[in-house]
Amino acid sequence: MWTKQQLIEEAYAELALAGFVYDLSPDLLELALRRMDSMLAEWAGVGIAIGYLLPTNPDDSNLDDLAGIPDSANRAVFTNLAIELAPGRGKNLTADTKVAARQGYNRLLGAAVRAVARQVPMPNTMPRGAGNQPWRDGRTFFPGPADALDTGAGDVITVS
Repeated sequence: MWTKQQLIEEAYAELALAGFVYDLSPDLLELALRRMDSMLAEWAGVGIAIGYLLPTNPDDSNLDDLAGIPDSANRAVFTNLAIELAPGRGKNLTADTKVAARQGYNRLLGAAVRAVARQVPMPNTMPRGAGNQPWRDGRTFFPGPADALDTGAGDVITVS
């Protein structure tokens, strides 16, 4: 799992501002940390909850903290962070960075949508179809939603 500083350094590397030639000042790192916290808080607000460890207070964020995101989301985060940082540094992004950022964001957004999508049972007024005759099993309509949901932990939730 990557630290927040590693994600920030990768974002600056996308801008060609990190590495052997450029040393990142503490001010640049703090600015990027605030931008990354804000960006991922915004993402969480639209349902992209990837496990990023948001601070309770902006002053409590630390570069050495683990980011808390899965490795599969790292590239999406640092390329989108590079897009956030580029205007302030006077840098133009490559088309590859823009495409990677867009694809990464869309992939995370799609995963978030699939995570909240649930299967809806057919109502008991929906016919089962022409092949389902009442003499086969006595039911020509879907059974409808259950009155109780099993939570899997031995508890039952009654639906009213």
